Amino acid sequence: MSVVGGREIAEVRRHHLATLACEVEARGLGWRFVGPGEALLGVRGPRTRHEIMVVATPDGAGWSYLWPGGGIADVTGVVQVADQLVRLLT
Repeated sequence: MSVVGGREIAEVRRHHLATLACEVEARGLGWRFVGPGEALLGVRGPRTRHEIMVVATPDGAGWSYLWPGGGIADVTGVVQVADQLVRLLT
């Protein structure tokens, strides 16, 4: 992977995580970017304070969100992912 390619991947990853951050915040969850290069999104419940780490990763021709417990979804389903995280954290 070239440096330019790596930078582009990091920018796309950050975009997808920021999109998910907006969706979870609209549903009352907290969030923060974590990890090297802020490559992960930590999403936490308002009352439980439990936190789930989400990554956005290239997947074939597109991108997917991944989270612990076998969670996986295409980034085009960001609304459904946010809803699922709400169910897991509240």
